[in-house]
Amino acid sequence: MFIQIALGTFLILLTILISGLAFWTLEVLLMRSRPWLLREPHRPKLALVMSVTVVWVLGTVTAGVWIWAVALRLLGVFVTMEASVYFSLVAFTTLGFGDILLPHQWRLLGGMAAANGLLSMGLLTAMMVEVLRHVRIGQIEGKKGRR
Repeated sequence: MFIQIALGTFLILLTILISGLAFWTLEVLLMRSRPWLLREPHRPKLALVMSVTVVWVLGTVTAGVWIWAVALRLLGVFVTMEASVYFSLVAFTTLGFGDILLPHQWRLLGGMAAANGLLSMGLLTAMMVEVLRHVRIGQIEGKKGRR
């Protein structure tokens, strides 16, 4: 039980660290693009930022799923990588079909993967909102400054 909790905690911290680094990297890219983003026209640029952010978030979630899948495969929980990825994705998204289950001795990891997915989805949703808010506020302030 303690090994599962320690391993699950490590995997959660690793995925949250990766999410934080992804957010930081996106923030740096946006700051470098700030002069371009603040010039007219705003709406197409806002749509582009939203699209890039969604793809960025999807990539971050995918990285989290793969981290869990590789860990499960290395532990020998699943025979194939496909089963590991499938279980990780279903657990991470808290969908939980139940058609592939963890062996009894590893079942705590399923709940931890689901908690990790829920936490990641919340954090990454907040990231998307913050990115769009930050860009839009800069655009509005830029318009006010030119008047």
